[in-house]
Amino acid sequence: MTILCVTGTSTDVGKTVVTAALAACAQGDGLSVGVVKPAQTGVTADEPGDLAEVHRLTGVRDVVELARYPEPLAPDTAARRAGAPLLDLREVVAAVRALDADHDLTIVEGAGGVLVRLGAGGFTLLDVAAELGAPLLLVAAAGLGTLNHSALTVSAARNAGVDCVGTVVGSWPSEPDLAMRCNLADLPDVTGVPLLGRIPDGAGRLDRDAFTSLAPGWFNGVLPFRADERPAIRP
Repeated sequence: MTILCVTGTSTDVGKTVVTAALAACAQGDGLSVGVVKPAQTGVTADEPGDLAEVHRLTGVRDVVELARYPEPLAPDTAARRAGAPLLDLREVVAAVRALDADHDLTIVEGAGGVLVRLGAGGFTLLDVAAELGAPLLLVAAAGLGTLNHSALTVSAARNAGVDCVGTVVGSWPSEPDLAMRCNLADLPDVTGVPLLGRIPDGAGRLDRDAFTSLAPGWFNGVLPFRADERPAIRP
């Protein structure tokens, strides 16, 4: 079984659509897929969250959300303001392992950036990945500033002993500007990890059939859940 943690350089960079695209590719390979979202914020109890979007785009049914808070804040802050129990690291790890036991690929989608505090004791997605021995995939913005944000995230992962398998640009416009075009060449150099693909802007608005058929073409022929295709990572 394989576990992959998906994080972003910040919030709203396309983590959910990348998670769905990875799930669609894995299902296209005949793999069973489960998705865990430890904490969903900014969504009320009766609204669809990120996992509902993954299901809409891919049909994946085995999804687990452990906590939901109405205010769009870091999960630990949102929990305190809502008077709700804080997530526990052991609870998250146990839930991921339980789903992983029955699936070929389990994707864990974080909240915001990699050092966002998810719950009790200030644990982060890096702590989850380290406990699980799982690699990290980084979803990056396309434009100016992404080189610094991406390099900082990969550095934080390395310092925590977590392997970052590569970056994916979460939303690539039809008319990229100069900085965006340069970033495609520069991201692997400044991070030391490969650029695995680009998700076109608006991909999340596609219907399921279009999304699942197009998703494999958004990656550079290398998918991190295929052990024989795991890209080389620089020291």
